[in-house]
Amino acid sequence: MEFRFPVAAAEANAAAQQYLTKNLSDRDKGQAELSRLLESLGNSIDHYPDWHPILMIPQVAKLTSDSSINQLYRGADHTISFVRGFVTCPYSEETANKLVSEANQLVGLHAYRTEVALYSDHAYPVVVEAINVELEGDGTIRSRDALAWCVQELVKNARDAQVAETWWNLRRCLLGSPHGSRSSLLVNQFTGGHMRKILEALNTSGIYGPIKEWSLEMFSKKKREKISETLLKAALANYKKQDGEFEFELRGETCKSQVRDTWGDGTELSIRVDIGDYDLSVTGYYYPEKDNLEAFDPKGKKAIAEKFL
Repeated sequence: MEFRFPVAAAEANAAAQQYLTKNLSDRDKGQAELSRLLESLGNSIDHYPDWHPILMIPQVAKLTSDSSINQLYRGADHTISFVRGFVTCPYSEETANKLVSEANQLVGLHAYRTEVALYSDHAYPVVVEAINVELEGDGTIRSRDALAWCVQELVKNARDAQVAETWWNLRRCLLGSPHGSRSSLLVNQFTGGHMRKILEALNTSGIYGPIKEWSLEMFSKKKREKISETLLKAALANYKKQDGEFEFELRGETCKSQVRDTWGDGTELSIRVDIGDYDLSVTGYYYPEKDNLEAFDPKGKKAIAEKFL
């Protein structure tokens, strides 16, 4: 489904409201507090991009690569994230106070306890915000800041990299989620477009090594389904009704396939087709009684995948 900012924002904010207020004795008061948080912190989101200060600040301070809020902020529980920060609702007041104290020791963060209950009447909500995250008029992170943080993250591990990752592989890591092809609730299309150009320029330079193609999300869902179904149907056509591996030729490529009777009763066949050393890989299931094929997204190189459209 195509990403539409207003729809995605409305859905995310509605989900946050449901999560944070459904168990409260005074839901109206909780909803008013959530409205205040949305005004202060921006839209609710699912995941932060890897470069976001909410993740980077504690990672640097603790010398860790953990990317989970619960791992980076000790005591975080029942958490909802927003563009500029998050609210978390532990059941222990002592835990909440420690979380506030520890977060406020990190330069670039500001944490405080809310006076209004959220998630549960018995929880102690804590808000943590990234002070330097400023929002554009559309509610996304200011472009120059997002690009600078993104570039810092991209080049950080270049010396130790073995392969370069494509935009389609890294899109969620760079845009956060929910996201579209080049924008999200945190990053608008202008910023996302420049992030992609920067990544592709770095990849072309060879700084990371050879490019690893894996995600095929540049194709529409319909085309990805066709690629998978073409290969899986060919595997079934060449299947000799004996579990094991076999090869067949299709459109100039040698396809290595494995078909297995999943449960040993003929009701479900597990299928896998690989071309080259992960040049293209497809998996799925076939249900003979219903003549139904269930295919998963193909993974691999675009040039190889195009042969099966």
